[in-house]
Amino acid sequence: MKPLQNQNVVVVGGSRGVGRSIVEAALDAGAHVLAVARGADDLKQFAWERPGLKTLAIDATAEAAPQAVFDALAPDVLVVCAGALAPSAPIQEQSWEVFSANWEMDVKASFLFCREALKGRLKPGARVLLIASGAAISGGPPNSGGYAGAKRMQIFLAGHCQKESDRLGLGLRFMALSPARIMPGTGVGDRGIDGIAAYMGIRPADFLASMSDMQTPADVGRAVVQLVTGKPQGSSFTVSGSGLAAAA
Repeated sequence: MKPLQNQNVVVVGGSRGVGRSIVEAALDAGAHVLAVARGADDLKQFAWERPGLKTLAIDATAEAAPQAVFDALAPDVLVVCAGALAPSAPIQEQSWEVFSANWEMDVKASFLFCREALKGRLKPGARVLLIASGAAISGGPPNSGGYAGAKRMQIFLAGHCQKESDRLGLGLRFMALSPARIMPGTGVGDRGIDGIAAYMGIRPADFLASMSDMQTPADVGRAVVQLVTGKPQGSSFTVSGSGLAAAA
């Protein structure tokens, strides 16, 4: 039997990049999957490519989004991967709107879905996984605005929600997974590579050449399946080219 056979998996931010790879990994593991994203056209194309995939076009930062998503498919596994592109300018050149983009998207979506889970919308044994970033641990580059802090907050949020679930006896599992390295071929990754290289005054290819132990989106998808089907200790994890590990 496949590891997620007949389980319901919801991936918020599941139409492109890392989110898409998580959807594909869950489908390959035997799950019934709902991919949630803003872009209806991307979702329609994805569903055509992967028959059996359910989709829902919705803004994950809308107050009513969690209820609509859970009504569409009650998840055994909920993955929140939705996120804004990180800023790419020196701090002094950013407005607060630009600086806070990842707080208003990544953190807000995570907060809304975790809050709804803690209100009893998920059955005992359900797992909630927030996709953070290695920038949350390293601090990220100085031209990425509030990105690293927002991703760190997702890690804090998973830990806080786990304590609250335990206090209330809900039987839920909250975790955060941080891809350790930037990933070319994704919207966030390509934007980050170009922005960091320009900030450093080097070519994007030279920046990539300086990176080691890089994971791929497919590695992240496999790590998600491993986390939600196992019984790992703790609430914060990383995935690199070397595989899945507890966060230091």
